[in-house]
Amino acid sequence: MFISDIKRVVDQISRDKGIHRDVLVKALEEALRSAAKKRFGNKADIEVQYNEDSGEIEVFQFKEVVEMVTDPDVEISVSEGHRLDPESEIGDSLGTKMDTTTFGRIAAQSAKQVIIQKMKDAERDAVYANFIDRKGEIINGIVQRIDRGDIIVNLGQTEGILPRREQVPREMYRRGDRLRALILEVLLDTRGPQILLTRTHPNFLISLFKTEVPEISEGVVNVMGAAREPGSRAKFAVSSQDADIDPVGACVGMKGSRVQNVVQELRGEKIDIISWHVDAAKYVCNALAPAEISRVIIDEENRSMEVIVPDDALSVAIGKRGQNVRLASKLTGWHLDVMSESKYSQEMKQGYESLIALPEMDMGLADALYESGVYSAEELSRCGVEDLMHLRDMTEEGALGLIDAARAYVREKRLEEESEKADEAPADSQEAAEPAAEVDSVPSGADGFPSDPEEAQPPKDAADELGGGAS
Repeated sequence: MFISDIKRVVDQISRDKGIHRDVLVKALEEALRSAAKKRFGNKADIEVQYNEDSGEIEVFQFKEVVEMVTDPDVEISVSEGHRLDPESEIGDSLGTKMDTTTFGRIAAQSAKQVIIQKMKDAERDAVYANFIDRKGEIINGIVQRIDRGDIIVNLGQTEGILPRREQVPREMYRRGDRLRALILEVLLDTRGPQILLTRTHPNFLISLFKTEVPEISEGVVNVMGAAREPGSRAKFAVSSQDADIDPVGACVGMKGSRVQNVVQELRGEKIDIISWHVDAAKYVCNALAPAEISRVIIDEENRSMEVIVPDDALSVAIGKRGQNVRLASKLTGWHLDVMSESKYSQEMKQGYESLIALPEMDMGLADALYESGVYSAEELSRCGVEDLMHLRDMTEEGALGLIDAARAYVREKRLEEESEKADEAPADSQEAAEPAAEVDSVPSGADGFPSDPEEAQPPKDAADELGGGAS
């Protein structure tokens, strides 16, 4: 049923659905045009206009004035035209207002379908336009249902999806629970906008701190990075624009009030707040806190660092199951290799001994290589001639000879290691690789072999011991 008070209905739907009223008016105009076409055919010249003053949508059918009517749907006679407009002439186009109640049930149903579809499209576009600029924001919602592990969240205007992969392990939700998450993606789908949420992304942690720490939202304290293992531990790096403001203290808050609010939202996830430093080595040392660092060896080319710690601080630096060093590596962007001082000293000693072991190498030359950053024969094998030319009394021929000697030494050591591994292989695996016929074909007492083939097999306990040692 078409009502005259369309203006009130348009305004109400625009408020409830968040759709611009011009979009609704165009949808109604197109619906009535479609209904008129259904009633009078596609050839009919139909024009639909919304009257803002009366709040009605008026439908007009235009026909051309002709001497002889051949198509009544688009033509009108001169006499009929003079009755509508006395000043009309042949060739003029005259429009008559149509009564929409005469369109019929089928035409009205067609108009209804057009209105419903247009409203769905307009509502989908309005929701998409509302959320596309909110990517990276925190949003609150209510758990509506759980579908195959994915949590469907009611966001008011639309629904959001918190996929299983974006959920924090061991977090449980039930229908009606309040949920806070970060808008990760906004995808426009034929079924409507897909709002993808996350609680595991590092940006969720950053956004939580922005809401809790005014200095971050005001730009006085900058967030330089964050790394998380959701539900377990996180590292958060900050720096300050003002020398009088401690960035770590600002994030911790009075008696830890600010960081505790974030920890509660993350259900007990431990958070290490560290101070960012422009020096990469210092930054890495801060990221590995609370471990004490003895020294750092930087490899700029491979973007890696060897971090040396006291023997009693090794477990603290590495963390439970390597978590501390893993998060520090994610946060800083450097590959970190943590080792104890005793192991480092042993490796340095072995490296120096490998240099001394090279032919035509004396202690003075080995010390010179050591001071220039070449600590082992393996490192020397990877050097170029130009890397050694700065050494005292070093010629190009001498540098090339040292490098070739180091490469030969490394190859020989690798062959020895492979040979030792082969010798340490389990006895049962070696015997399994040999054909049984070869064992039987050995003559009695030949080459020291036992005459009984069964005696060639090791005792069961011995074989077990060999196999266990190899594993």
